[in-house]
Amino acid sequence: MDPLKRFDLAIIGAGVVGCALFRRFALGGLKCVMIERGADILCGVSKANSAMLHTGFDSPPGSLEQACVRAGYAEYIAIHEKLNLPILKTGGLLVAWTEEELAKLPGILALACENGAVDMHQIEPAEVRRREPRLAVDVLGAVVVPGEHVIDPWSAPLAYALQGLAHGGEIRRSTNVQGGDFHGDAWQLETTAGSLEARVVVNAAGLQGDVVEAMARPSPFAIKPRKGQFVVFDKPASRLIEACIMPVPSERTKGVMMARTVFGNLLVGPTAEEQEDRVHATVERAQIEALIARGIRMLPALEGETVTALYAGLRPATQFKDYQIEALSDRNWITVGGVRSTGLTGSLGIAQYAAKLYARHFGELHEATPTWTPVPNLAEHLPRRFTEPGNGGIVCHCELATRAEIEAALSGPLPAADLGGLKRRTRVMMGRCQGFYCSARVAAIAGDRLSDLPYMASTT
Repeated sequence: MDPLKRFDLAIIGAGVVGCALFRRFALGGLKCVMIERGADILCGVSKANSAMLHTGFDSPPGSLEQACVRAGYAEYIAIHEKLNLPILKTGGLLVAWTEEELAKLPGILALACENGAVDMHQIEPAEVRRREPRLAVDVLGAVVVPGEHVIDPWSAPLAYALQGLAHGGEIRRSTNVQGGDFHGDAWQLETTAGSLEARVVVNAAGLQGDVVEAMARPSPFAIKPRKGQFVVFDKPASRLIEACIMPVPSERTKGVMMARTVFGNLLVGPTAEEQEDRVHATVERAQIEALIARGIRMLPALEGETVTALYAGLRPATQFKDYQIEALSDRNWITVGGVRSTGLTGSLGIAQYAAKLYARHFGELHEATPTWTPVPNLAEHLPRRFTEPGNGGIVCHCELATRAEIEAALSGPLPAADLGGLKRRTRVMMGRCQGFYCSARVAAIAGDRLSDLPYMASTT
């Protein structure tokens, strides 16, 4: 086999967890490849989430999820400045609206204390209204969660992927793994872009996790897609709250929350709906209307505010509540499955845990001195490119995205490969007009560099 097609480790799936794994193993000195069937990274689960940096206060104590979320939170805090990743330090209020919810707050505090979140405390309705005067007046109480913040959900995994590339890794997009054979000391993977060999395979395939797992063994978990729909209100609505307004969680879901985004909007969601389809996450009128009504019920001042966008995403739920992560030492395989709503925060911790599994079962890792790969800032509360000279002019006026940012996103070691990837790297076409005014100019600048955007001649 061609030596260029031999790797120490292959990661299947380029969502946020795959990107964090790619970074960690490349930093550990392995020759890594990350394989993604989509045209760009984050094409699946990771393109649609609530962008929360979770403390893990409500995770089951002693669970793998709780350990990974706490470790991931700590590492994000430690590295975010070096990668130019933003944090919008909102804190959170877990709000009780009914007597039943109010009765649960002491138990939530006890659980949080067991999980190490000792800075949380309960407050009375008057203090809730002092902190958030626009909330509905019938609020019964809340728990303050100081460490719950908001981050950029797309720039973080992009930075992880770029750091992996800087340490010698390879990323193969638009490449579907069709099968694989284990030959005792290595895997031969057959893909739509040809075959490659990897000594160890990591299954981080998200919604296809159980399908990919069947290459190594009958999958012990079954993916049960859970859809979450979101409503994004226009930027003026973000002035209505300060903290993330979180619901009292149920056994099945964390519930509908309301939060500012780093892009200056206000987000309400998600729903939690079981479905069979693993690919399509549709937005449905009845659920969206219910979300808007729920938002107005909690925050009456939302009535009359403009909705900028609607979106839906799928979470790879399984029959188990915890992450499904283990090493199969006799198969040179690491399973990373069942990562649901905490994956954005937990990804760095998951990568740490997987690296420990690798070291225990497959060989020592040799940590390199990191090469830092900072990404452009897209957060509204920090300086943006449009304020700097030489930006080429503003192309998307809703989101103040410049030509220089678009050109940068279309070049470099991991250029955007489709329109979704360009949007996630620049915010272009994601504002109140949803590309109505700027799409032609974006297409002209992109030319034939995006797989799903045909070339349009222009004099721009």
